[in-house]
Amino acid sequence: MGVMEIDTAKNLQRKQSLYQNLDEKYGIHKEQYRGQQYSHMYFTRLHHMRNLLYSLVKKWKPHLPVCKVLGLEEGKECIIVGTLYKHMKLKPTILDEYSKERSAVPLVKSHNFMHPEDYLVLEDESGRVKLGGTLLEPSLFVTGLVVALHGKETTTGQFLVQDIHEAGLPSQIELPLDSREDKYVIFVSGLSVGSTTSNPLQLQLLVDHITGHLGDEKEQSIASLIVRVVIAGNSVEIPQGLLNGQILVSKDQSRLSEPIKELDILLTQLAVAVPLDIMPGPNDPANFSLPQQPLHRCLFPGASAYNTFMSCTNPHSFEVDDIRFLGTSGQNIDDIAKYSEAKSNLDFMERTLRWRHIAPTAPNTLGCYPFTDRDPFFIENCPHIYFVGNQRKYETCLFRGLEGQLVRLIAIPKFCETGVAIALNMRNLECHALSFSTKLDS
Repeated sequence: MGVMEIDTAKNLQRKQSLYQNLDEKYGIHKEQYRGQQYSHMYFTRLHHMRNLLYSLVKKWKPHLPVCKVLGLEEGKECIIVGTLYKHMKLKPTILDEYSKERSAVPLVKSHNFMHPEDYLVLEDESGRVKLGGTLLEPSLFVTGLVVALHGKETTTGQFLVQDIHEAGLPSQIELPLDSREDKYVIFVSGLSVGSTTSNPLQLQLLVDHITGHLGDEKEQSIASLIVRVVIAGNSVEIPQGLLNGQILVSKDQSRLSEPIKELDILLTQLAVAVPLDIMPGPNDPANFSLPQQPLHRCLFPGASAYNTFMSCTNPHSFEVDDIRFLGTSGQNIDDIAKYSEAKSNLDFMERTLRWRHIAPTAPNTLGCYPFTDRDPFFIENCPHIYFVGNQRKYETCLFRGLEGQLVRLIAIPKFCETGVAIALNMRNLECHALSFSTKLDS
């Protein structure tokens, strides 16, 4: 029996794929913080997206004049382009935080800061104007978006919105689907090695499935079609309270390093068998602000010895066999969910694509580096797959753009809570959940 197993393993040849990392624009290399303000980033975003929207407006409503906010005239229909700001009654401020410390009653619920009295303002470098009318629903928008609005100024000084034009999806490179074969990319996030909810056996089952050490001949032949694994953030959980600025005793030092060592063992097993991308998340030992820089290779002495191991940025952009992927570890969608509403997180993902911007709430409520001459979160090329990690549950859909763009959206659940990883077939962009359970009754 053992001989047969060995023969089977020998006959299994893992499929290969061409890979190109496109993370360069998310890298922070020569930039230095010299006290620059975040206003530079808003100016850059407005300048870049306004040029784009002006070209779209010519086709949209060529008969209407384009005005600046300061040039509005009462009753005169025109188009204005600017950055939206959402005035929110419940949005926390530093003064609220201070008063919260001094009062026993919490002032806001932390999960969502929406209020019926929220309203939108449009701002350009000349001024700002409050937006009126029923067309623009404040609950669907967030601060930081650049949009074109058709409307007119009212007697009360508001701008009555009659129509809106968002940036929309950029153009997409065509999928060469005709010559394709079954190849799988596996997505997983929220491994949380070292946390109380993490199950080491479940993690090992995941690794064994991917490497082809689990299941019968058929299972192994499917495993051989996996060409890449993408780990989208929150791979380890460092025990809280250890990093409080004090010198660590040796017992605490081992508690601090143990989860990372455990993760390295898992990653090494994967890297031996299959190419692997790991992205940092909010709980990982990486910089907090977006774009998060790659986890340092010295954290993973075992896995980084293999050239199949790739430590990447968050957001992460790459191509596998000319199919373009774009994804984050979830901070952008989680933040939008605090300041707007949707039926599901896929709706938030769709909106970021339509807005042509991964993280519009950065830098307002989402931490990010103060870029002065560029906005790396602007979506220049339409991806074929857009994924977001560390979500509550697995969701997926196909999103169609106005010019025929087709994007597979994937919300990846936290593995430590759900035991679910996602397999995407690159032949047809279909995906399914891989569920790993260690309970006997399921």
